[in-house]
Amino acid sequence: MSQSPKILIQQIDAILPQTQCTKCGYDGCLPYATAIANGEAAINRCPPGGETGIEKLANLLHQAPIPLDSSCGETTPLHWAVIDEAHCIGCTLCIQACPVDAIIGANKFMHTVVSDLCSGCELCIPVCPVDCIQLVPAPKEWSSQDSAAARIRHQQRAKRLATLHEEEEQRLNQHSSRPADILATADAASEKLHANDKQSGILENNQNASSAKSAAIAMALARARARRRPE
Repeated sequence: MSQSPKILIQQIDAILPQTQCTKCGYDGCLPYATAIANGEAAINRCPPGGETGIEKLANLLHQAPIPLDSSCGETTPLHWAVIDEAHCIGCTLCIQACPVDAIIGANKFMHTVVSDLCSGCELCIPVCPVDCIQLVPAPKEWSSQDSAAARIRHQQRAKRLATLHEEEEQRLNQHSSRPADILATADAASEKLHANDKQSGILENNQNASSAKSAAIAMALARARARRRPE
């Protein structure tokens, strides 16, 4: 009996280190696991997992181990990101970049990295506008417990960002939507005016034509105001 794709993805994801570093070329460990399960990616694209991770994936998938793809980077001991707090400007870009919520701080206030939560992904370094983040050797190895905790934090972060995105979309839709009652009134008045023009021959009378033009402009202005007015 063949294994379901979902279970296979979960098994592959369980082997990956959950550093969420994207060095494999995918946007996190789960997308990479999905690509492996679908036969779209090789098993040797995870530098943090190293040769040990490749061997575990090979055993799971009944493949022969292959060397780490050097284009993805090299396997190195765990390093932690450290912020030079004296130079931090509180831009929050590092917080936004951290995939495992290991950085705390607020806008225009000093940020700091919670070392025990840092996966050493390095994603915070290139986004810092003042180059005040560096990596230092960690006094520990990345463990399976670290991986499990990082996976949970990454999932929670993804849910939070999705919620914020949805709320922002709703807010923008509310501000960009046109108040139906105001527009309906304006459209009805405009249509009535146009119908009256045809029936009474008003367009043949210069004075009345001028009034009609003024009314049409008024209707157009009403529509414009309604589009700009929030509900």
